[in-house]
Amino acid sequence: MTQKLKLSSIAAVLAATTAIPAAAELKYENNSGGYVLLYGQLHPALISVDDGEETDTRVLDNDLSNSRVGLRLMQPYGANEFTFRFETALGLPNSTEWNQDGTDFSGWTREDLRHVDFALKGNYGKFSAGQGSMVSDGAAETDLSYVGTTLYSFTNDENSAFFYRGTDGILSDITVGASSSNLDGARRGRIRYDTPDFNGFSAGIAYGENILSSSDDDTYYDIGVFYKNTFAGGIEFAASVAYAVRDYDDISGERKDTLGSASVLFPSGFSFTAAAGTRDDTATDASDPNYWYAKLAYEDDWVSWGKTGIGIDYFDGSDFDTDGSSTEAWGIAVVQKFESINTDAYLKYRNHDFDDGTSFDNNEAWVLGARWKF
Repeated sequence: MTQKLKLSSIAAVLAATTAIPAAAELKYENNSGGYVLLYGQLHPALISVDDGEETDTRVLDNDLSNSRVGLRLMQPYGANEFTFRFETALGLPNSTEWNQDGTDFSGWTREDLRHVDFALKGNYGKFSAGQGSMVSDGAAETDLSYVGTTLYSFTNDENSAFFYRGTDGILSDITVGASSSNLDGARRGRIRYDTPDFNGFSAGIAYGENILSSSDDDTYYDIGVFYKNTFAGGIEFAASVAYAVRDYDDISGERKDTLGSASVLFPSGFSFTAAAGTRDDTATDASDPNYWYAKLAYEDDWVSWGKTGIGIDYFDGSDFDTDGSSTEAWGIAVVQKFESINTDAYLKYRNHDFDDGTSFDNNEAWVLGARWKF
């Protein structure tokens, strides 16, 4: 790809977002305290992946936080609140659907349905039912840093389908996505209960099934504890821990994940974020991976447009894909807020190194993107 084409692609990504005018909130209120809110986002990104021998570059929808539209409804009933949420990804050409072999864009499918979720909330807590987040969804991604918009504990949003290339030039059958994960939970068709907040602490429990997949008849259940508070001097702290089980339908045994994360943000703008997780699969021959993750970040209002965040992170994993393997990933990013158009623009570099006894080249990704919310 020529330098001229790369520059024109960069210009296209920036023009697609910064030229969009700021939109007023699409919120419609009734005379009884309820409302309907329409919302969404667009997230184009210029992604360039180097496998050690070849470089592929595309403008794609970034799966880090894919383009989507949604609707929220809230209606109070005495001391209770009834809510409904519908949200779906748009099914645009996605960063998880390309690699050295080309592209395999699926378009919109039912698995792009993110939320069809009903909930009732009161002083007893919150009951939820429908397609939505399990309790462990987000437990590995507690992050108070602004640069967490693009740099966080899941390290392979932009290049997960790319194969590692051996130092002999031959592509392996091991993908970047198979070599690392933060083991974070997912969305399922579930029933869920969350406790009220007690001095910053809350807890939740959920049970569900993958109702969007016809090939997954397993059952899922999890439990989690969460904490968030602001201490004297303006120090913010948040933490999550969860235990999640996948009970296989067609074989005996379970897959059990234990995961957690914590983040602290100081008034100076510095922040530190950490995450860790481990998996125990008693039913299959799959390896039982584990990892830890750490990030140092800083944010400040350097320019009048909005907040700027910078950060560097590191991921260390073991036994992903195969027993005895090791994974290292590190990244650096800068994120700029454009308040007037509600857009986060960023530049990120990510490096993955995988070792299972075979010599592989590192996989590197550069990402220039912008997420516009309305």
